[in-house]
Amino acid sequence: MTKKDTYEDKRQKELRDKELPEEKDFTSRIRPKTFDEFVGQTKVKENLKVFIQSARKLSETLDHTLFTGPPGLGKTTLAHIIARELGTDIITTSGPVIEKPGDLAGMLTKLRKNQILFIDEIHRIPKVVEEFLYSAMEEYRLDIMVEQGPAARSIPIRIEKFTLIGATTRQGLISSPMLDRFGINCHLDYYTTGNLVDIVKRAAGIVNIKITEEGAYEIARRSRATPRIANRLLRRVRDFAVVKGNGIVDKEISEYALESLGVDNFGLDNTDKKILETIINKYNGGPVGLNTIAASISEDPGTVEEVYEPFLLIEGFIQRTPKGREATDIAYKHLGISKNVKNKDTGTLF
Repeated sequence: MTKKDTYEDKRQKELRDKELPEEKDFTSRIRPKTFDEFVGQTKVKENLKVFIQSARKLSETLDHTLFTGPPGLGKTTLAHIIARELGTDIITTSGPVIEKPGDLAGMLTKLRKNQILFIDEIHRIPKVVEEFLYSAMEEYRLDIMVEQGPAARSIPIRIEKFTLIGATTRQGLISSPMLDRFGINCHLDYYTTGNLVDIVKRAAGIVNIKITEEGAYEIARRSRATPRIANRLLRRVRDFAVVKGNGIVDKEISEYALESLGVDNFGLDNTDKKILETIINKYNGGPVGLNTIAASISEDPGTVEEVYEPFLLIEGFIQRTPKGREATDIAYKHLGISKNVKNKDTGTLF
């Protein structure tokens, strides 16, 4: 593992651990338990229902499943729903935690028949661990090496049939041999504002937050098309409603709270704006490389690429070119910057 990989793994762990205990409890309470409670991703849900029903009718183990897509769209939630629908337990871990084959072997040998092993950030497992998984996924067998040198030999250990569910935000980092071993591949897309309104209202009802239709819409449309962000903003707006308002999350308190949090009408936060302003003001609108952007805003390149860039791309604020990232006319307009203004750092007209 390289020094860069170690740093990125640490950064991802920091992002996962950011939630306070009360935040994690809130997330656990509002997490959907069934497909009917899970809003959006209709095609994915329909297909999963078919695969699960088929596995149950044929008394077979569900095929290994891979969930791909940006963070916060429900990959972990769907993994838990699958386990519940199959009536089995789910063991959860993440790619950066599995450092050597022995770590994985310990989990696989303890699995009972038809149990689920869920690996989040599966694209971050080391190559040696990935190769160790091949025989486990295909033949439900582990090849354990004993001794060393000329006396080294492989001892096969049978394991119970299980389902591996992997989740990744970067499918391109998973090798072809690994991808081929997943019989089910589901891509999760960003959510519509209508879906997010339903998600916000559902969460508010579960935790007894009084909210109006307009308040839910205001939160939903600024949530970057992501349920995780919508639920987090709901909790923060509720705080403003309790302290600055009458306890009801309506349109007025939502607007006030979200502006105070630095979330604008498009859902862009301060980091999004820093990325756009860096491309425009420091690099004449681009093209500029990802690492350069990340260094300019003191952020990890992996975080910029996985967390911030996908939304900026889909909303048309930036575009990728062979030479790097470029700001679009939409970005200039949104930030109120004219292309005919001279760059204050370089003096160049753009």
